[in-house]
Amino acid sequence: MKLLFTTVSVLLVSSSFAGTRVKLTKGDYVEQWKTEAIAQMEEHGVPASITLAQGILESASGNSHLAVKGNNHFGIKCHGWDGKKIYMDDDRAGECFRVYKSAKDSYTDHSLFLNKYDRYAFLFTYDVTDYKAWAKGLKQAGYATNPKYPQLLIDLIEDLGLYQYDSGFSPEIEAKPELIASSTTMHATTAGMSNTHDVRVHKNKVKYVVAKQGDTFYKISKEFKLTLNQLYRYNDFRKKKDYLEPGDIIYLQPKRKRGFFKKNEVVATDDMSVNELAQLHGINAKTIVHLNDFDNVNDTVHKGEKVTLR
Repeated sequence: MKLLFTTVSVLLVSSSFAGTRVKLTKGDYVEQWKTEAIAQMEEHGVPASITLAQGILESASGNSHLAVKGNNHFGIKCHGWDGKKIYMDDDRAGECFRVYKSAKDSYTDHSLFLNKYDRYAFLFTYDVTDYKAWAKGLKQAGYATNPKYPQLLIDLIEDLGLYQYDSGFSPEIEAKPELIASSTTMHATTAGMSNTHDVRVHKNKVKYVVAKQGDTFYKISKEFKLTLNQLYRYNDFRKKKDYLEPGDIIYLQPKRKRGFFKKNEVVATDDMSVNELAQLHGINAKTIVHLNDFDNVNDTVHKGEKVTLR
């Protein structure tokens, strides 16, 4: 049994006959939720294959009572929940579970849960396509007490081919030996070099490249088989910036909602916008705004000012 989750959850589908329901198969569940799982992966960094496998396992492919009555696909218990609740037997009798307005909200809450707690932080150092490491890591972090839990997830992923949905996140992106973002790498002049980029890994465990003379988002998106919308989401520049300056950091994955390391403050070395600071430290700009009571991502962070990253 899991500590905070149960093996119940999702919507049942109405059949063509009024007043009757049919059970979702595993394949039905995947077809229904694969797009949302990919969207959650791109926004929050949890592999789509893992999310889908957990959804299938925890909700009996969307057929559980909690899924049908509470839109709760991952068995998330109340624990500080202010919304509607439902009570069911799990580890103990009459335990409290969250009720969501929609099943999609359950998916979002699942992603936020894994991002929120420090014990899961190490999972985000794994490549998004390494579903085996994620499955074993979830058990290691205490997500489940069942010793077979990792293999149950792995079997689902491999039997249903769920790993294919992880490739939309960072396909074929291989990093060179780890490099740390610094003023040297940020401002290096690379005019005259070919438009082939070395993939680097920020100290916050997010992959990126450094822009060269003549680079555009479009060129980089094509080089790494990403969409323009993905690159725009992954990076904090002004909306639809269509040109890049040599030395700009371009992230190839979503930046973190919080810092990977325990240190929670940095000191600005120059005047810069929140967006620029976010790019430098591999943190989502909106997170920095929220943690520091800035008005928006274009606010100026002054030299010497302390900024909280987590």
